[in-house]
Amino acid sequence: MAMSLDGKRVVVIGGASGIGFGIAKLAAEHGATVVIGSSKEANVTAAVAKLKDATGYTVDVRDEASVQAFFAKVGAFDHLAFTAGDWDFQTVSAKDIDLAKARANLDVRLWGAVAAIKHAVGTIAKDGSITLTSGMLVHRPRKGAPLVGAIGGATESLAKSFAADLAPVRVNAVCPGLVLTEHVEKSYPQQQRDAVVGGQPLPRTATVEEAAMAYVYAMMNGYVTGQTLPIDGGGLLV
Repeated sequence: MAMSLDGKRVVVIGGASGIGFGIAKLAAEHGATVVIGSSKEANVTAAVAKLKDATGYTVDVRDEASVQAFFAKVGAFDHLAFTAGDWDFQTVSAKDIDLAKARANLDVRLWGAVAAIKHAVGTIAKDGSITLTSGMLVHRPRKGAPLVGAIGGATESLAKSFAADLAPVRVNAVCPGLVLTEHVEKSYPQQQRDAVVGGQPLPRTATVEEAAMAYVYAMMNGYVTGQTLPIDGGGLLV
């Protein structure tokens, strides 16, 4: 049965920029009241100001007490999207892996997601949803980026496992290819972006809006759970 976001409360952790803000904006356009969570107060304030009837709070997903306090402020809600953290695309050989940096990435992307789920379940609606974020390097691993793929793979496994554990609350993951966020546009030259997407059936980066649509779909379709939704311009085909 088709669902609507009219009158629903949507929480986006990582919602101050990039795909997260795209989700918040699109959810609001579909009638949702949006709550943004991000680590920097100035970014939360700026994002909230761009949306109608939105609220926002700072949250450090590496700190369980901060996550618990965030959801206490949020109160009852319907859908959660988790996009916190930027993927690190820097190429590094196995012998040069920075374990401290790798653990920091896990603290945000994996343990941050677990903490968010743990403290969301007390107030999320019984017909609600949680959508996590992985990345295409899980399915198209490349030299120099083993940990990026591994962290994303763990996130997709989280979605499946929590879908079984938390039912009837639905849990899914979105697996974006290269998305033209502010971070990507600033950090990766056009030539480098073209090299990543050039061999795809759709040889371009995704827009933020195209990526955000997958999260909103996962919220609105009440029969989708335990799935990973690839948004990759056909990258998995090549």
